Amino acid sequence: MDPLPRDAGRDDEEPVLVLCAHGTRGPLGRRTVGALVGALGRQRPGTAVRAAFVDVQPPAVADVVAGLAGGGDVVVVPVLLSAGYHVGSDVARAVAPWPRAVSAGPLGPHPLLDAVLADRLAEAGAAPADPVVLAVAGSSDPRSARDTERVAAALRGRREGAVVVGYGAAADPRVPEAVAALRAASPAGARVVVASYLLGPGHFHDRLAAAGADAVAAPLLTAPDGGLEPRVLAAVWSRYDDAVAGRGPERLPRTSPEREPAAGTSGR
Repeated sequence: MDPLPRDAGRDDEEPVLVLCAHGTRGPLGRRTVGALVGALGRQRPGTAVRAAFVDVQPPAVADVVAGLAGGGDVVVVPVLLSAGYHVGSDVARAVAPWPRAVSAGPLGPHPLLDAVLADRLAEAGAAPADPVVLAVAGSSDPRSARDTERVAAALRGRREGAVVVGYGAAADPRVPEAVAALRAASPAGARVVVASYLLGPGHFHDRLAAAGADAVAAPLLTAPDGGLEPRVLAAVWSRYDDAVAGRGPERLPRTSPEREPAAGTSGR
């Protein structure tokens, strides 16, 4: 990726950060995105931060980028936890007409998020040898499947017990089936714990409580004190800084064979 082109007349202004989330109908999820935008803005007062969405709720990412890119530099950071349709199509199409706009690529996988995921398990009471179901939103896109396996491999490297993947939608096994299969394959009396590879609270995370596990970890953005996890914010800035400097990934393909069912990263 080439460095983001800068306007000679606006060298004193940082590129706008467009925080692009999936979108949700739930008021808690909407408040969470708003809190994340506010926290990022407070961390770097010289950088404007705007929210945008790929589905369910306005403003659409294409509309936000179009309203900004004509007057300055824009970096879109999709706070989605894997590559897939929304990043490769919706976000890519939003930045394509604008030479001063760039997509940073999805927030995850990221080493900071790997560490947060492991810590959330420990906070939920998971022992190192407890078998774990890694719960992800789900996608039929092979790019998402590859990213999910990267996250699972990183988690296996931090644990002694088995780690398998369960999906909320669009792929199998679903989380309850993964929990049941892992329990059947584990020694009698073993605790099965769900690791929530989800950005924040919402419908999908709420459903995990009924998956049959002995414990369910909190989503990534929810810190133990109930506030926002600082390492998630740091991961957002990492993606932003890499995009500004041209260190980010090359742009993903702008089209996908079929539109994904909208599972979202945080549920709806």
